[in-house]
Amino acid sequence: MFCNQCEQTAKGIACTTVGVCGKTDEVAALEDLLTYAVQGLSVVAVEGRRNGVTDNAIDRFTAEAIFSCLTNVDFDPQRFVNLINRTVELREELKERVKAAGGNVDFEAAAASFTPGDSLDALIEQGRKLDFFNSLDENEDLRSLKQTTMYGIRGLAAYADHAAILGQEDDSVYSYIYETMAEFTHGGQSLEELVGITLKCGEVNLKAMELLDAGNTGTYGHPVPTEVPLGAKAGKAIAVTGHDLRDLELLLKQTEGKGINIYTHGEMLPCHGYPELKKYDHFYGHYGTAWQNQAKEFPEFPGAILFTTNCIQKPKDSYKANVFTTGLVGWPDVVHIGEDKDFTPVIERALELPGFAEDTDKGSVLVGFARNTVLGVADKVIEGVKSKAIRHFFLVGGCDGAKPGRNYFTDFVEQVPEDCIVLTLACGKFRFFDKKLGDIGGIPRLLDVGQCNDAYSAIQIAVALAGAFECEVNDLPLSIVLSWYEQKAVVILLTLFSLGIKDIRLGPSLPAFISPNVLDVLVQNFECKPIAETAAADLKTILG
Repeated sequence: MFCNQCEQTAKGIACTTVGVCGKTDEVAALEDLLTYAVQGLSVVAVEGRRNGVTDNAIDRFTAEAIFSCLTNVDFDPQRFVNLINRTVELREELKERVKAAGGNVDFEAAAASFTPGDSLDALIEQGRKLDFFNSLDENEDLRSLKQTTMYGIRGLAAYADHAAILGQEDDSVYSYIYETMAEFTHGGQSLEELVGITLKCGEVNLKAMELLDAGNTGTYGHPVPTEVPLGAKAGKAIAVTGHDLRDLELLLKQTEGKGINIYTHGEMLPCHGYPELKKYDHFYGHYGTAWQNQAKEFPEFPGAILFTTNCIQKPKDSYKANVFTTGLVGWPDVVHIGEDKDFTPVIERALELPGFAEDTDKGSVLVGFARNTVLGVADKVIEGVKSKAIRHFFLVGGCDGAKPGRNYFTDFVEQVPEDCIVLTLACGKFRFFDKKLGDIGGIPRLLDVGQCNDAYSAIQIAVALAGAFECEVNDLPLSIVLSWYEQKAVVILLTLFSLGIKDIRLGPSLPAFISPNVLDVLVQNFECKPIAETAAADLKTILG
């Protein structure tokens, strides 16, 4: 096993026996083999596009297969067996269509003719022998850039999949994925070429996030400021965690009139701000904080728990019977809701469990400050800056994790001066999302922009403010402090780089897959830097 794709990797180098996330050596090997198989499919897809052969169903499958390898999505070996075999089946079917169109099907890349083993054990052994990421390039720096790009593609595939579920797609996203996955089946690229390919990943991801934003707002309306209870209401309950708005909507519809209150958890909190979701009377409040604390929180939750997409850890045996998954999420011995999206098993389990015995009040938080809301008060924001009532903006967000050092982000927000505003998004905000920071001229000092999926909103806010002040984004009184954990954070960072945004602080530790020379390139070109030892030190440097 060799896995260094997330920030918590063992000793800051790689997990080599079992993942810090709980991923087994067997699953790691299967993920590598699936990635390799997708490379083979990509080689054929690129040739197909040269000859006018495309297939949206294959495009969708490819995004799902890549997304399945993202941290904390799928821990079920059998699901990877199915994905690997289906990838090869689609590759061979596509070859026949390409050949019929006059294209070449005699490929040099070994991945394009890979034959999967005939059993789970055989597939695991094939994956182990690949040593996939270490084999990408003998040169440490070239390998580092290839890894960065492929991890970025995993985040890109996740956003593309989220968007496609809501009917938003763009062929340029799939084309980039195929071309890059195929390109990395061979060596020979220069450092400069790979830097360009890596930044292109961020550029394409901006399009994917734009599509997702269009899907979310076009389907559920633009988020509006909404107060969300953190306590509980007496009665039966279901908690929904992850990122999938469509699954939440379907669950809300199927639980109407059944006496079950629906709670969000983790990254689902911002869903309370969407008009088409908040209209359900039984969509009550938010339970707990972020996914990394769920082992402590969920055993106390007296209802059923639905996991959607990623950013979650394996459930403990003590409450596994109450857990259900949907979408790409998979664990052995956990009931998975299929493509029919019939949540009857979840509902029945919730009705069997005791639910909350009484009402509890644990305060509330505000959500709904996506781009439409913030830009709706842009005149107040601009006037606040001009009058010096607002000195600085901080975007503090990103992915959270359990590794020590993340208290920095709480310290940072608590120490931000009273004449500054904090924008936040993604699960990193659960370190400080319930802090009462007051307001400046009626504008809350802590603005929840949404999920990590809503990074597009944050970018549009920055671009709009730069336009209003007739300056570049880098000239705004804005500093970005990112908590990174997995591949969505990687691709968002690449998006910021592709936009030329500089002086980003990253922590609590730097990616293990970034070589010293590649890090130097990032520092020289984008002034990217690790967070300081203390939040106070960074605030002093930023504010002077």
